[in-house]
Amino acid sequence: MAGLAKLTTAAVATMVMSSQRQPPPAEALLHFLQRRLGVSPSALELGLRQAELEQAPLPIVLWSFGLLSLNQLEEVFDWQNNQP
Repeated sequence: MAGLAKLTTAAVATMVMSSQRQPPPAEALLHFLQRRLGVSPSALELGLRQAELEQAPLPIVLWSFGLLSLNQLEEVFDWQNNQP
């Protein structure tokens, strides 16, 4: 994930925005964000609304709003990669 540190918010947002409707985030992801990373319910609400508007993945939206640090974003990616 070291390469991710070199990307700007705009570059990442451009890479992940989609014209296709994104599926809602899994409950397991929401649980992980709240319990493991301490994301507040209000931050999740904001992120969910913005992810819907932008058709972008929730973790990227939370990071772009400063609600996740780069280390936390990497933790989310690692967690997602280990899900069945």
